[in-house]
Amino acid sequence: MQQNVVEVENLKHTYDNKKYVLEGISFEVKKGEVFGLLGRNGAGKTTTIKILTTLILPTSGKVNILGYDVRKDGLKIRSRIGLVQQLPSIEFTTVEKNLDIYGMLWGLNKKTRKEKIEELLEIFDLKNLRKKDAIDLSGGERRRLQIAREFMHDMDILFLDEPTVGLDVIMRRNLLNYIKKMVNKGLTIVFTTHMLEEAEYLCDRIAVIDKGKIVAIDTLDNLKIKYGGKRAVEFKIKNINLNDIKEKLNINHDNIKIVDDKLIILTENPYDTVEMVIDKIKQSNGKIEWLNIRDKTLEDVFLNVIGEENGIS
Repeated sequence: MQQNVVEVENLKHTYDNKKYVLEGISFEVKKGEVFGLLGRNGAGKTTTIKILTTLILPTSGKVNILGYDVRKDGLKIRSRIGLVQQLPSIEFTTVEKNLDIYGMLWGLNKKTRKEKIEELLEIFDLKNLRKKDAIDLSGGERRRLQIAREFMHDMDILFLDEPTVGLDVIMRRNLLNYIKKMVNKGLTIVFTTHMLEEAEYLCDRIAVIDKGKIVAIDTLDNLKIKYGGKRAVEFKIKNINLNDIKEKLNINHDNIKIVDDKLIILTENPYDTVEMVIDKIKQSNGKIEWLNIRDKTLEDVFLNVIGEENGIS
């Protein structure tokens, strides 16, 4: 059994003693796991991260990080975690010196600092910027520096709050791959995002937060089974008018779309649907050029969970 390194029980938080931003959430994170907090803006993700990293104290509830209480053991917790916050920070020194100072603060010797700096400058594509003042960097460059800086020291848990905001596609994938590499070495990640493809690529388990409550929590595969909803079956057909086929199908027309030269059908029974459509195409002397049954995605899960919670069918 993997040990829990994060334990949250009935966590509540309010900033104004009137409205609760978090309304009794509970979850745990196991050692070596990538745990995703997924939700819309304002759902409570950032507040959760701030409490877990001791930046703010919870209004009520129990929160233990690495066996320490966030109310009593803030210094001990902060000495063993890393944090990349949502907004990039600005440092008044060069990129290289920024990394070096951060390494000194964590007690790394000169040789180790030099090795880590060269490694991180390469990984985060900062080598050509090493002598540039951080204040003169672009938003994306500052973000890369902020993330790279956090990897200057060893840690047990890294908290990432929307870490890829401002990064281009290539750097975003490089970061996610580097995170996976560090997880393989034993690092635990708590990761917040509203970018569904990132969560799907990175996370072992996902909690969906909406209006301060956890409305679903499980592995991605289990969430897809439970909340995946309808799947899209896509056909590309020759020698036949797609609208004619649509009229002949015994399917609610709200679940049938014609996009460019493709017929797309949303269904909970994709294989039965394929059989029925093929039969209608044969009757009409059509020919199938291409057929695809799209896998359930995290987007399907998210929309179904959030939709259910808000009474949206």
